[in-house]
Amino acid sequence: MFRRFLVCALVATAMLSLSPTRSSGASKEILELQRDVATLQDMVKAMQRSQDDKFGELRALVQQSLNAANEASRSVAVIQSGFQQNLRDQEVKVVTPVVGLGARMDQMANDLRTVSQAVADLTGMMSALKSQLTDLNNAVKVMQAPAAPPPPTGSAATPGGQPEVPPISSKDLYDNARRDHSGGKLDLALQEYADYLKWYGNTDLAPNAQYYIASIHASLGDNESAVREFDMVLEKYPDNNKTPDAMYGKGTALMKMGRRTEGGNEFRELIKKFPRNDLSTKACDQLKSMGYLSCGSARAAAPAKGGTKRKN
Repeated sequence: MFRRFLVCALVATAMLSLSPTRSSGASKEILELQRDVATLQDMVKAMQRSQDDKFGELRALVQQSLNAANEASRSVAVIQSGFQQNLRDQEVKVVTPVVGLGARMDQMANDLRTVSQAVADLTGMMSALKSQLTDLNNAVKVMQAPAAPPPPTGSAATPGGQPEVPPISSKDLYDNARRDHSGGKLDLALQEYADYLKWYGNTDLAPNAQYYIASIHASLGDNESAVREFDMVLEKYPDNNKTPDAMYGKGTALMKMGRRTEGGNEFRELIKKFPRNDLSTKACDQLKSMGYLSCGSARAAAPAKGGTKRKN
């Protein structure tokens, strides 16, 4: 704005100086105008210098601000770098041991599983060895027992007249025979049943032992020996809980040998003596399959037997 005013004053001064008529009043006005112009020029210069100084100060302040910002940025970068490095160091210090601990725990778990498996294997081996030792002990006792049949009185005696002592109790001997029988050790079971009859032929379980000897022969396909041993049950122990089983087993063995008439007669005798027994029903079915007439009437007319309590 001052520049415009100054330009206008200069133009007016020039116009007045070029005017052909110069009066004293006009000259005085021109001089005053020139003084005003000079004053304005001084003011403009002063203002210019003031603005330049202020702009210089402003530039200095801006530069200082930029420098401070750069310094702050560098400080932040240093702090951030230090923080990240510290974080990485802490991660190395914390995570690495945890990873190592996890690996050690996995290794310990694997070792524990290995030890557990080894203990289980060892336990199985010990059980097998114990079973084998028991079987071997029983076999030794059986082998050590004399093979001579018992005297008619039912008590074993030595040549000197003193009674022999059984090498094993009746319960243990019978239980061993049943266990070996169930386990498929048929030869050992046969010997143990025979020893039971030798030492304990007058006990309640003697008919069972005799019956199981016959049934083992039948399972081995030796039907002739089976018939002979079933007859021993029927002859020596006619009134026992295994009599129906022995009669049915004998009839079945006779049928397998082709002696159908004898087998049919054995089945009829079973139905006659034990009409309410389940084996009589099976015997009746066998007779029907052979073409014989119905056996129901004979079963109904016969007295009920075979109700004795069964012993294994």
